[in-house]
Amino acid sequence: RWHAWHRRTQLTDYAALLARVRTDVPNPTSAERVCEWWNDARGRVDVSLEQIILPGAELMLGLSPEQVKHIERRYAKGNEEFRTDYLQADPAQRLKDSVKRAVDRAETFYGPLDESQRERIAKSVAGSPFDAELWFNERKQRQQDALQMLRRLKTEGAAVDQAQAALRAYIERTMRSPRPEYQRYAQYLTQYNCAFAANLHNATSPAQRAVLVGKLKGWEGDLRSLAADAAP
Repeated sequence: RWHAWHRRTQLTDYAALLARVRTDVPNPTSAERVCEWWNDARGRVDVSLEQIILPGAELMLGLSPEQVKHIERRYAKGNEEFRTDYLQADPAQRLKDSVKRAVDRAETFYGPLDESQRERIAKSVAGSPFDAELWFNERKQRQQDALQMLRRLKTEGAAVDQAQAALRAYIERTMRSPRPEYQRYAQYLTQYNCAFAANLHNATSPAQRAVLVGKLKGWEGDLRSLAADAAP
């Protein structure tokens, strides 16, 4: 139900956002402008999450204890994958992998980067406030939060309205950490990343920006096509 609603009502709005961004990207930009794009996208996530409250609550109430245990095992598996990808014991390897991820993401948008652009990314990543261990600890707290919520709802025999309230509060904690120190960290990291993205964009060539324009136009077209095929 949620996916049907999302395709029917949201995709044309996403396409319109991409179209607006597409008109901007041939030109130099600023950290403030990048953060505006980010905030626009983040606001749309909030709208979509609100719509998942009722079907999500109904689904949670129907989960068996074994299904909750399955979620717990999946969290554990994902955490091992996280450790492998982000928490390597060797700091040099950790940095190398972070730079590679950043280069790969940038080339998804702009196509191949030259050596000076790669060096620019490496310098920005090395100076980033990104803290994988802090992120990992927050991630584990939200996982335990989810498991406790699911088990509590089952134990208490909660009604749908109680499950909706619990899910809404959980989503809020996931999107905006209740820990003030993590809130400050997340805000600072977002600002840094906006400046990072703007700095890289301003160092790209007209040909690379044309690649980005083409990517955005293609994604916009995909969204409009999917929306047109949505069931009434």
